[in-house]
Amino acid sequence: MNAETPKPAELNLPQAFLLLATNDKDGKPEVPVFALRTTLAGAILAELELIGAIELQGKNVRATRAAPPTDFQHELELIRGKSRPHTPKRWVAMLEGRAEVQRVYERMAALGIVEHVGEKHLGVFRSTRYPEVDHASKAALLKKLEAALSGAAPVPGAPDAKTSDAGAPPSTVPDAGTSPSTGPDAGTSAAGTPVAGTPTGAGTPAAPAPDARTTALIALLQAAGLFGKLFPAADRVRADELAKDYWPARAVEDELRMIRLAQEEAATL
Repeated sequence: MNAETPKPAELNLPQAFLLLATNDKDGKPEVPVFALRTTLAGAILAELELIGAIELQGKNVRATRAAPPTDFQHELELIRGKSRPHTPKRWVAMLEGRAEVQRVYERMAALGIVEHVGEKHLGVFRSTRYPEVDHASKAALLKKLEAALSGAAPVPGAPDAKTSDAGAPPSTVPDAGTSPSTGPDAGTSAAGTPVAGTPTGAGTPAAPAPDARTTALIALLQAAGLFGKLFPAADRVRADELAKDYWPARAVEDELRMIRLAQEEAATL
């Protein structure tokens, strides 16, 4: 029997973000710890929305009546159990923390993607790092993101943050301007701009829209300040269009702005 090449592990959105935000060699975050924790909280909200467990109703996040099993059942029950709803920014502030980050890292360690390495100071474990063990998952993520940013068609079978058990993701996730193919305005978005994948100009097809998970990951990387580090030569205009008005990423940006303002004020005291 021929041995098959093992496939990279399928990752949920928080795992995908955290893997991209971690240095391969030393296992340390590529962004400040506060940015890592805040963006991971936004990634948890994004994951729950993608599987249909929560949705944005007006200005508040609400749990839906039914949802498939998720690694973030505890966080979902917190949202479901609140007597009154909260805004996305409020939920980001409530979910961010060291424990959430460590929990996601440990799940990836169990998958054999990263390794738990404890560092001792004066004989006591004071810090933990998660260097990469298997690069396949990260390489697949980067390849998928590069294809989305360049407008290339996705590679069949290329793994990414795992596909939702709930089927197609909710329409609240940005989709680079796609619109229904029927009606007099087929081929254009509500704003009148060409839809990805439809003829434009002299008949040249526009770049195909990436899947919702890839779009969400791009938005989160931008919010964390990681996008430029990972893809310095990428088309920033296209990235901005893909990530535009994605509410979990916008909540992350708002919370990070408040944290930085607080840090600046504290530095002047």
